[in-house]
Amino acid sequence: MTVGFVSLSHVGKTYASPRGDVVALADINLEIEPGEFISVLGPSGCGKSTLLKCIGGLETATTGDIRIGGSPLAGPPRDLGMVFQTDLLLDWLTIVENIMITAHFKRLNPVIIRKKALELLALFGLDGFENRHPWELSGGMRQRAAICRALVDDPKLLLMDEPFGALDAMTRDDLNMEMQRIWMRSPKTVVFVTHSIPEAVFLSDRVVVMARNPGRIENDYRIDLPRPRSLAVRGAAEYSRYLTEIRDEFARLGVLKAE
Repeated sequence: MTVGFVSLSHVGKTYASPRGDVVALADINLEIEPGEFISVLGPSGCGKSTLLKCIGGLETATTGDIRIGGSPLAGPPRDLGMVFQTDLLLDWLTIVENIMITAHFKRLNPVIIRKKALELLALFGLDGFENRHPWELSGGMRQRAAICRALVDDPKLLLMDEPFGALDAMTRDDLNMEMQRIWMRSPKTVVFVTHSIPEAVFLSDRVVVMARNPGRIENDYRIDLPRPRSLAVRGAAEYSRYLTEIRDEFARLGVLKAE
């Protein structure tokens, strides 16, 4: 089997508990090529976020092997960006100062990082808001800023844990389009956790379906839709076919009711 940029071999994660161990992940095998956009779908409690944290070095796998760029994972890799469901912006800092936190922690040149931060803010439609504070922005604008923060040092690996889950439908569509545009402009290896089947199919090269008890990979779908994708692709027969296949998979797993 070809070894990818992100490689997981027989990865498991077990949490100790006074009432008995909890197996969050079991025998996870996954290869992700450089520049691939992978979405991870699954019901609550199937270990999607745990998987993401293990890949990011924020959790240590109990069993198995994780490699990034061929090297064994030992803590968060340097070329990593992360975006969470909540933006985690610091309200006492301006937007550009929040983005430049990366420069402080990674000891990067602040002049270069500030220039990059302003460029990203312009790309995400936030030019003119760099000196505002997070509490002055809408939820969608704050999440745009959080994505800018993750991208500011041009990471090779971007991990996103339901970053648009708390947003309204129109803002979510808008950020899906922005995310695709930025990724196509500077392709990165992206692992994107979501509960939304339509969002996963729209954004991804591959959609990985997880099941629970224990958390495991049940299927892996390659999404062969031309890019760039407009929202109109949702009316295409091939897009609908992917949605149906994945929904049928969840019905088989007992997560969704069969038609």
